Amino acid sequence: MKRLTVFFTTLIVLTGLTASAQAVIKFDKTAHNFGTFLESKPVSCVFSFTNNGNQPLVIQQAFSSCGCTVANYTKTPIEPGKKGQINVTYNGKGKFPGYFKKPITIRSNASNSMTRIYIEGTMQKDEK
Repeated sequence: MKRLTVFFTTLIVLTGLTASAQAVIKFDKTAHNFGTFLESKPVSCVFSFTNNGNQPLVIQQAFSSCGCTVANYTKTPIEPGKKGQINVTYNGKGKFPGYFKKPITIRSNASNSMTRIYIEGTMQKDEK
């Protein structure tokens, strides 16, 4: 019985240590509003994040719901305590003018492995 108790106690401790050894992605902000802009002028912003975990963070994907939004991200592993960036560009040329809100989904090896950031704004048609 004593061996069984020691075995399960060791198992619980090791499981807890393994589970806590992960990357954690924490964004400085999760939304950006471009305000009002013209269709002919693509707009961009930067989302900064920190790896608050204790393992290197690897971004595997950053994608949006349509081709008008492109996300470029830090490709190298981000060490614990270090920062990375996701650059997001919205090009609405040929799209319907007006208000929009677009999610960008980030997949990583973090404990919060799928997170979303958002861009929004109001695109106006160019005056001709």
